[in-house]
Amino acid sequence: MSRKVGAAYTKNGTSRFSVWSPFAEKVELITKQPPRNLPLEKDPEGYWKGEFKELTPGTLYKFKLDEEDEFPDPASLAQPEGVHSWSKLEDTSFEWEDFDWKGRDLDEMVIYELHVGTFTPQGTFEAIIERLDHFKELGVNTIELMPISQFPGSRNWGYDGVYPFASQDSYGGIEGLKKLVNACHQNDIAIILDVVYNHLGPEGNYLSQYGPYFTDKYHTPWGSAVNFDDEYSDQVRRHFIDSALMWLEEFHFDGLRLDAIHEIIDRGARHFLQQLSEETDALEQKTGKRYVLIAESDLNDTRLVKDYQIGGYGLEGQWVDDFHHSLHTVLTSEDAGYYKDYGKMEYLAKAFRQAFVYDGKYSEFRKRTVGNSPEGLDPHKFVVSIQNHDQVGNRLLGERIASLVSFEKTKLAAGVMLASPFVPMLFMGEEFGETNPFRYFVSHGDKELVKAVQEGRKREFEYFNHAEGDFPDPQAEKTFEESKLNWNFRKDPSKNAIFEFYKEMLRLRKDGAFDLFRTSEVKVKSDEAKKVLEVSAAEGNETLYGHFNFSDKEIFNPVSVEGAAIIIASSDKKYGGKETAETLIQDGSLKIPAGSFVIYRT
Repeated sequence: MSRKVGAAYTKNGTSRFSVWSPFAEKVELITKQPPRNLPLEKDPEGYWKGEFKELTPGTLYKFKLDEEDEFPDPASLAQPEGVHSWSKLEDTSFEWEDFDWKGRDLDEMVIYELHVGTFTPQGTFEAIIERLDHFKELGVNTIELMPISQFPGSRNWGYDGVYPFASQDSYGGIEGLKKLVNACHQNDIAIILDVVYNHLGPEGNYLSQYGPYFTDKYHTPWGSAVNFDDEYSDQVRRHFIDSALMWLEEFHFDGLRLDAIHEIIDRGARHFLQQLSEETDALEQKTGKRYVLIAESDLNDTRLVKDYQIGGYGLEGQWVDDFHHSLHTVLTSEDAGYYKDYGKMEYLAKAFRQAFVYDGKYSEFRKRTVGNSPEGLDPHKFVVSIQNHDQVGNRLLGERIASLVSFEKTKLAAGVMLASPFVPMLFMGEEFGETNPFRYFVSHGDKELVKAVQEGRKREFEYFNHAEGDFPDPQAEKTFEESKLNWNFRKDPSKNAIFEFYKEMLRLRKDGAFDLFRTSEVKVKSDEAKKVLEVSAAEGNETLYGHFNFSDKEIFNPVSVEGAAIIIASSDKKYGGKETAETLIQDGSLKIPAGSFVIYRT
């Protein structure tokens, strides 16, 4: 196996095992049935290894350290009995049918973030396959799975995962996951995986029992930081990089979304992210496929996506919170917590033009200067959204945008994102105005931990008193069930209208209708009093205009009727509105109804 750790069943019938435990004096491989204690040999780097012909796929095993404690494999591929129990030796062979698939560049992607457990009633990898036609009709060409590494119980967002190499058993494990990836590629859909390398969850995390995987040099919101630059960090870095490369090479994922990289603390000369990016580039050369690495970061630091040659980490893209916050606050007038740094039309205009609002600008909320300038970077380096798991699920009641603003403003929000020059990302259900909440949920087995999570979540809403109501218990199954999508949207005229609107916006985007907004010559203006955003860009004799009205009053703008052609109007009757092109352009003026937008060209 190319991985330095874990278990692998080879084609010649040999099973190989490797675990890193540099301070142990003795490590044995133990099996459940029949009970065996098999010795492992230590190499100079602290890896304990062994090869055995008598062990076959399905064998349940643990490692025994210094003839005392027994723990699951920290690089386990499968935990069928849960995070505290036996690891399983897997035969990972699979009949792939995607050999012609070469990946997809980030600038071509329309991303759809989903949570496996709540996306379908079944909550499995294979159930997603049944919805691939939905993505194709919609115009989405890339799906992004929230984390799937094995976590405690069967209900979790995935950020409490404790086995970075194992795919969640209750979702369908290795077989179900590979079937999903294979089917995506056969349907011309790329698939990205959200991975968490800044921490491990609190329940079932046995890494510290094996060696110095964590360091007290730094602390994160989850405790001691993962050891990326302290003593013995070479092997720790290898552990997580091998996890990343495994998902790309062995599971055929097209890229990774890297969770909260501002908590990956590495002060070495070659940052972990740069090493990961360089080794991913090498994998591209090996496989002939394209892979994308997308960072989630609240630092607004362009170093993440700049080339190695100029001191960057070489990642393909990064999430942009500023775009979401600017749009959300203008729509809702919310100003609690970090939202106090936004809420102005000029900030939304700045976000539309260059993604970052805080580009070396002082933040009142953080009480410091934040970010640097993105000038000169291609727009496709930035992934934007109007909803995602964080911004919905970290609300008190988990309300989606369709529950917070009017029907028309729901379309307005989508219009700003989909017409923007950046890579758009939808959150599951937003394409039909889902109103079911998406809430934070867990199914921990440790009662004290459950209590700590419940109390911790309540404290988190010190700043964000978004809504009144009973606090949803994260441990309750009801909280999870209420977060599932309602797929009967076709029966609701309003929801179906939103779906048709998203389809048309994505079709127009694919056909290049908004490409002029991607040019460096784009002009973006805002009017704070009128709550209007105006975007324009010209090339040759053609000019593209976008007028976005965030007010509760209709407005009129002068327009040359001769040669003016409306590309899309969110208030059109086709999308549940009350207007037509004929009613919007009259007597030399363009009407933009309250909470709507019009994009046209002359």
